[in-house]
Amino acid sequence: MRLLPRPQPAGPPELIAEGFERLEPVTAEIAGKPHRWLERRLLMRSVQRAQAAERGRRARLANAQAAVTALNERRRGQRRCPDPRALREAVDAILARDRVQGLRHVRYTERFWERPRRRDGDRDATVRLAWDGQVTVSLDQEAVAMAVRQLGWRVYGTTQPPEQLSLQEAVLAYRNEYLVERAMGRLKGRPLSLTPMYLERDDHATGLIRLLSIGVRVLTLLEFVIRRRLAAARTGLVGLYTGNPKRATARPTSERVLERFEGLTLTIIREGRRRRYHLTPLSRVQRRILARLNFPVDISTRLCPESHQPP
Repeated sequence: MRLLPRPQPAGPPELIAEGFERLEPVTAEIAGKPHRWLERRLLMRSVQRAQAAERGRRARLANAQAAVTALNERRRGQRRCPDPRALREAVDAILARDRVQGLRHVRYTERFWERPRRRDGDRDATVRLAWDGQVTVSLDQEAVAMAVRQLGWRVYGTTQPPEQLSLQEAVLAYRNEYLVERAMGRLKGRPLSLTPMYLERDDHATGLIRLLSIGVRVLTLLEFVIRRRLAAARTGLVGLYTGNPKRATARPTSERVLERFEGLTLTIIREGRRRRYHLTPLSRVQRRILARLNFPVDISTRLCPESHQPP
């Protein structure tokens, strides 16, 4: 098992995955002729994916614990399980619903006793066998640890030899690949918000889609340029995260970059035939972003030359 870190522009490398590889013989028939080759199978366990899956698994375990414990409670209007079979079926249904079968120890405690029934009219006095059951569940630590260890795995395949594409390079190449689905997500979600579309005419809908597709291209190009320049400089951009202003990233998104320009205000004051202009001064972060995009700083101040003079 190899640890696969990703270099960071500032600070120590970040562990993103662990994994190993093996050679797998592959056979395929092409144009009626058999072809055989060796394919590298790269088995990777993503750290973030495994952690997210573990949080979900433990949340389901907690939900199952609470639901099973509730079967023991006596509440008004709540019907309890009438017999041992019904109790076991209810517990199995809860564990299956939360997909945690085999991850908890289940223990049943049953009690039987005789309950006499008095004579009532024509009915003779009888003795009925009564039953009461309790169920307790506890975590199977060994089974949970084994299940958690199986989370977050993916398998990649390549015919590139290790000399041309190492295990770490393959992981980074997959992480950095371009996904067209991401552009479609931008088009339909924030910040472009194509859907929901409240238009009735087809030409209006066509025009809106074409207009927003230009926005997708701008966001994609902006992100590509700033990431390429940061990679060439082997550095990161600081100040994009409000809660952690010292955090640096070498792969900022266009949305996060544009958020840093929120609050810029152009004020126009009219005094008769005269107009005065004032533009919010650029912050250090905004100046750094413009520099990484190879934009001159005066691209903003040229909007109003007298902006530096308060009205």
